[in-house]
Amino acid sequence: QLQASGGGLVQAGGSLRLSCAASVRTSSTYVMGWFRQAPGKEREFVKAITWTGATTGYLDSVKGRFTISKDNDKNTVYLQMNSLKPEDTAVYYCAARAITSSEYHLWGQGTQVSVSS
Repeated sequence: QLQASGGGLVQAGGSLRLSCAASVRTSSTYVMGWFRQAPGKEREFVKAITWTGATTGYLDSVKGRFTISKDNDKNTVYLQMNSLKPEDTAVYYCAARAITSSEYHLWGQGTQVSVSS
């Protein structure tokens, strides 16, 4: 199971760090990702990281502001979010998939991030 935490209410320009703790040890064959879903919008992929630390992310709106990292010893993945904007307001989910698959099959419960202007 995945447990996401760290969300909250922050003013524009502020920072938050989300954490995703896996209760089962994810192996080197897993990719951990962060997604977000704003009210009335489709869920969108934010960033992902492999066991070896390789990262991917294609969302232009978060480039240069969001960073994904992990602590293998703690079996935890982080999403550092800086210079937050009101449009970053969403429920953020962490998820896991096998490195050989394109589908995320394990999802956390989500954590709310709200950014006020």
